[in-house]
Amino acid sequence: MPADDPTRTSTLGPTEIMLIRHAPALTEGRMAGRRDVAADCSDALAFAALRGAVGVADHWRISPARRCVQTTAALWPDLAPTQDARLWEQDFGAWEGLPFAELPDLGVLSGAELAAHRPPQGESFRDVYARVVPAVQQVGALGGRVVIVAHAGVIRAALGLALGVAELGLAFQIAPLSLTTIVALPGGAFSIAGVNRMRR
Repeated sequence: MPADDPTRTSTLGPTEIMLIRHAPALTEGRMAGRRDVAADCSDALAFAALRGAVGVADHWRISPARRCVQTTAALWPDLAPTQDARLWEQDFGAWEGLPFAELPDLGVLSGAELAAHRPPQGESFRDVYARVVPAVQQVGALGGRVVIVAHAGVIRAALGLALGVAELGLAFQIAPLSLTTIVALPGGAFSIAGVNRMRR
């Protein structure tokens, strides 16, 4: 199955963008944003349910991260998806690999302050937003149904785009192997069709 099937036709109408967070990351209790860790793809029932929920798509884009490549392969073994480096998770710089218990306490921050905070040698959420938004807008112009397999930070950025304010995306919890759907509307607007859908 090719990444973008030329026999399927795009439309000038809305584009349904289905954003999947990768399977649980095998972090060993340590921060992993840009750190390239594997995924636990052992939950066959969850993968089957997610595959059924997505159905047929016209285009696929994935983060190059190993956990996203593995998740995509477990969902669609015959797929050859297009990798897009703009869909990487946030780079936490000097915090990468630190045990979660050793991460610094940032105290009470507003959404805007949290979005602007940049770990040493890393990225802020606003940096992530700036690189993710063009990727989402690009697939939004394709028409049809698009699947993106990426990270929680990427999905939060897409939700911030739909809401019109970057930091509003930080309010959402995004579970592993969950499905979030936004719709790219003619004229450049976006709407949110569903967030964090999981197998029950």
